[in-house]
Amino acid sequence: MSVALLNGQPAGADDLRALALVNYGHFTSLQVRDHAAQGLELHRQRLLAGTRELFGTGLDFDSVRAQMRAAVADTPDCTLRVTVFSRSFDYRRPSEDYAPDVLVSLSPASPPRTLPLTVKSFDFLRPLPQIKHVGTFPLFHYRRQAIASGFDDALFADGTGLVSEGSIWNIGFWSQGGVVWPEAPALRGTAERLIQAGLERQGVGQQVRPVSLAELAGFEGAFACNAGGIQPIAKIDETPFPAAYEGMARLRAAIAAPLWEAL
Repeated sequence: MSVALLNGQPAGADDLRALALVNYGHFTSLQVRDHAAQGLELHRQRLLAGTRELFGTGLDFDSVRAQMRAAVADTPDCTLRVTVFSRSFDYRRPSEDYAPDVLVSLSPASPPRTLPLTVKSFDFLRPLPQIKHVGTFPLFHYRRQAIASGFDDALFADGTGLVSEGSIWNIGFWSQGGVVWPEAPALRGTAERLIQAGLERQGVGQQVRPVSLAELAGFEGAFACNAGGIQPIAKIDETPFPAAYEGMARLRAAIAAPLWEAL
């Protein structure tokens, strides 16, 4: 699968030079099934906010959506990524406003992730966590270190031990019939927001508060969530969690509830 459209046209190497060399931009990723996706409004909000903050300009989402439809015309099931950057961006004059370019690319659909994760914590906070930016180097670096240490992935915490997020996922904890979401700065994912809305419709209690690594043993369960779905967490550092617990069925129902909207 090698579909990549830049502003609606097939992307060439020269077109992508700025993205590769300057590495200044932002993106969103979503799962597409039968030419439809969940949470399109959340992705729209993310793309518009990121473009305004990074480039000082707006973004025509109707045009972006048309490009998304064109990209998946022959690929009804896939992982779709929309990257916003600017070929005219000049790092020597970063304060200027730049017209955005839109790259729509496809990769194979992600199957549901159901195997429990083991994760290792690291002292790190994502820079500019309000933006899903292309500066992913530290995320993958710490993930690589976690795997080298015998874990599946990396979990981040601030310098005082407050949990923030995983490498490419958000984290939540099940406690006393409800969910606790860490309050530390993190990229607020679209899956996290869809789950929160689904749990609210079920009447499941939720709270956002500081969560310390030192208190993890007091939770009944932990889970990771992103566009690929919900995955139970079996261990954080040396603290174990059950792979199956009371809340997992409610969490899966919450993420399954949002309608799939045609691109």
